[in-house]
Amino acid sequence: MSASLFFLIPLLPLLGFLINGMGFPHIPKSLAGILGTLTAVGSFLLSLFAFNAFVAEGSQPMVYHLFDWISVGTLNIPFAFQVDQLSLLMLLIITGVGSLIHIYSMGYMHDDAGFGKFFAYLNLFLFFMLLLVMGSNYVIMFIGWEGVGLCSYLLIGFWNKNNSYNDAARKAFIMNRVGDLGFLLGIFTIIATFGTVEYTEVFRQATGFQVGDPIMVTITLLLFVGAMGKSAQIPLYTWLPDAMAGPTPVSALIHAATMVTAGIYMVIRSNVLYSLSPGTLEIVGIIGAATALFAASIGLLQNDIKKVLAYSTVSQLGYMFMGLGAMAYSASMFHVITHAFFKALLFLGAGSVIHAMSNEQDIRAMGGLRKKLPITFLTFLIATIAISGIPPFAGFFSKDEILAHVFEHNKLLWVLGVLGSLMTSFYMFRLLFLTFFGTFRGTQEQAHHLHESPASMTIPLIILAVLSALGGFIGVPEALHGSHQLAAFMSPLYDASRLVNPTAFLPTALSHSEEYLLMGVSVAVALISAATAYVMYVSKNNVPEPETVEKSGLQKLVYNKYYIDELYDAVFVKPIKALSNLLYNFGEFLIDLVVNGSVKLIGMGSALLKKTQTGSVGDYVFAMVLGIVALLFWKLLL
Repeated sequence: MSASLFFLIPLLPLLGFLINGMGFPHIPKSLAGILGTLTAVGSFLLSLFAFNAFVAEGSQPMVYHLFDWISVGTLNIPFAFQVDQLSLLMLLIITGVGSLIHIYSMGYMHDDAGFGKFFAYLNLFLFFMLLLVMGSNYVIMFIGWEGVGLCSYLLIGFWNKNNSYNDAARKAFIMNRVGDLGFLLGIFTIIATFGTVEYTEVFRQATGFQVGDPIMVTITLLLFVGAMGKSAQIPLYTWLPDAMAGPTPVSALIHAATMVTAGIYMVIRSNVLYSLSPGTLEIVGIIGAATALFAASIGLLQNDIKKVLAYSTVSQLGYMFMGLGAMAYSASMFHVITHAFFKALLFLGAGSVIHAMSNEQDIRAMGGLRKKLPITFLTFLIATIAISGIPPFAGFFSKDEILAHVFEHNKLLWVLGVLGSLMTSFYMFRLLFLTFFGTFRGTQEQAHHLHESPASMTIPLIILAVLSALGGFIGVPEALHGSHQLAAFMSPLYDASRLVNPTAFLPTALSHSEEYLLMGVSVAVALISAATAYVMYVSKNNVPEPETVEKSGLQKLVYNKYYIDELYDAVFVKPIKALSNLLYNFGEFLIDLVVNGSVKLIGMGSALLKKTQTGSVGDYVFAMVLGIVALLFWKLLL
């Protein structure tokens, strides 16, 4: 594939942003939607072409150099793109799922006054995300990294007349900056260590280091701090549930295939450095397991349809980091792909429900929607089965592979992973049953307006449902008579890691019977949870209690998300605000003192000098004589 065509992949969304951004609000809505969507679809088609060309030409990585960007002494940072297995997979996910979200948005946002601006922001988001995954060095990755942070701020706070939405946007922006500081320090350490930020050169030099080298541990820990912020891991996860303030297509875009997977991409891209730092990977795995379990437990009692899915995303990201902690890089990428399918489908399905319910998001006010929204129900059911890890849907294959690697690596983390899987299946089927089964619990006006979403919204749902059902077959394990095509395709990415840490890449020690047992445990747990949710919310027709009903101590703790936001507010937000107010008041006092004091001093001096201007010629002659005498004395004394 020629370099010029490859450069068009990120440039098309940028062009869409410029046209819709500068043309808003003069461009008609229909044209703005078509322009924004066509640029995304065009990028997807070019990505597909690049993928086919890469495979046909023997899967050899290429670097497309555009120009030399920064040259300081011996440090040279080119503006270049790298084409390899990882970047191409990410391109297909970002542009493919992104295109479906653009199409969906044409129906979902049709009546919004900021329609053209919304598509401009979506296009800009795609541009920066593509820049993040296509760059050939850490600096270009960082530009894309910061760019998606900016766009998330714009999109989360899109309905900026609501102050709570603005607060959510600021929270996302600030918490990501905390993680980004660690990422930036990691890049500076890479420059100091290797004298370059180019992936190929950094990884080549890294092969000369020993496993456990302190400098490698430092670099990987700093980079992981950035990943914790962007991919919402403990303790920097609280911004992600609040990001639900944005329009539903934004939630799908941020949570499914783009921004939150940036941290996973960065660790897989830096697999050589992390393979040299087993200690860092242990921390990655522990934090991933804690996040998966913690977020899943919060999702058990949430009643906002989007909040349940938000905590589900945090939990699933924890699973991906668990996989990375066990050096199961391909398994984590596999879950990134399948998660993109079923999580985008879940959010877009939730948007279809919210659209039908006149913007109602509380599942306690829903029920019985499967007859009124048959397409939405069926696609949502497929996504729920997929995320719960029930075969043969996509989530089963990717989650099972992660759990198998984690079992081999650390039995305790595997137990936590299975417990998280149990919770995931329960809260997802709880969400499904409360939304689509039973009797309708909304208002008569809502019941009167219930209808299936337009084709622009249901077609993306159907496509994503097919991918959620069949997407797992790209990674069928040998135990199920598969060849795991994805792992074979990604294998060349780990050549340097095999060189520096060969023991980590030995064939699995699990027998097929052990793998079958692990699969059986995982599936049994998911099915038991689904059956429990069915009994509670369909057979017994239980509905979560309203806010006014007092909850037990544990229920209250979980329902209020363990009061982590309140803790952060007390420990960080309020003290910083108090210090800021103190400094502001002190600064105001000091400035007033200097300014007002100067004014008064000048005023007093002016008043004294004014008295010398009497208007009498005699007084002036006398003053001149005094002046001459003073000058003579001064001259004589010198």
